Amino acid sequence: MFFMDPIRRRNAHAALTSLEAAAVSARGGFACMFSTSDEYETALISERRAQGRYGRPGSRWPTLMLIGCGLMVVGAVLLLN
Repeated sequence: MFFMDPIRRRNAHAALTSLEAAAVSARGGFACMFSTSDEYETALISERRAQGRYGRPGSRWPTLMLIGCGLMVVGAVLLLN
């Protein structure tokens, strides 16, 4: 049993070294490329604009419906007077 102790220590040391290397690698993966929240928000808005998320709505249908309903109300008021 005396000869097994150095082997266990080497395996434990190898496992500890491997674990430390994995921790360093994981910390590097969480690094943020933005130093402030303003930089992040500017980049986010620029990306969304490039995707076309902040464009104008493509349909005028809601506006036409509002005008049509308004004209109907005005016509009904004039008709009942």
